[in-house]
Amino acid sequence: MIGELQELVNNLSGNTFKGSAVIDWGSPVPSFGDLSESKVATIGLNPSNREFVDVAGNELSGKDRRFHTLHSLKIGHWAEVTDTHLEEIWESCRDYFHRNPYDGWFRRLDYIISGISTSYYSEDMKACHLDIVPYATDCKWGELSNEQKQRLLLSVGDTLGMLLKNSPVELIVLNGKAVIEHFEDVSGVRLDKSVMPDWTLPRRTGSGVAGYAYSGSLERFAEIELGRSIKVVGYNHNIQSSFGVTKEVMTEIRNWVTKVGAECL
Repeated sequence: MIGELQELVNNLSGNTFKGSAVIDWGSPVPSFGDLSESKVATIGLNPSNREFVDVAGNELSGKDRRFHTLHSLKIGHWAEVTDTHLEEIWESCRDYFHRNPYDGWFRRLDYIISGISTSYYSEDMKACHLDIVPYATDCKWGELSNEQKQRLLLSVGDTLGMLLKNSPVELIVLNGKAVIEHFEDVSGVRLDKSVMPDWTLPRRTGSGVAGYAYSGSLERFAEIELGRSIKVVGYNHNIQSSFGVTKEVMTEIRNWVTKVGAECL
């Protein structure tokens, strides 16, 4: 983890992210929770800016702080990072769910994986969350330009593959269509897609928004050989932000993840 973290910090030291909307004073976030002890990992696009700032845009501090920044590490530039700083950044990632997690985002995802007896918040059956791009931006991913998105995706290289290779993860859960599409692009894997009638989101007019399940396996991530097969599942509805995601649809998705997860864990 420390080696991958050093590479991510190095990206912040140069001009890699100039004009990319990355919060360049905030640390990379390679993992939410303890990746080294998690068999289940959910995957999203990139960390929310709310991991570093409050609703007014002010840096979180004190008991509200979630991750380290240049200010909290007492350094002026990422080139000044030492091994001790890297350990502190990793500790903030590892212990994330036992300090001040962004529950407004993570509780819904935790419900989806709860049927396979894992939780972000558990000491015994740990799960973690990873992002394809482990850098927070000052706006939502969907508000970034295509050029900004591509720069960010290219900058992370094989980092996610290395993190997965050096972890005990056996099941990956992809949250939402955009995550699935970007995951397929960066990993080089193509997932099987199935219509799920019970996942249709109702609308006042029309037939509703169709639900789709995705599944496959991952033995290689881009140029990284993982040394094992990891089960990958996903669903097209973004649990946190898709308009009209009902409790019933969330339960159906949870039941499906529970069934598929039970087969590989």
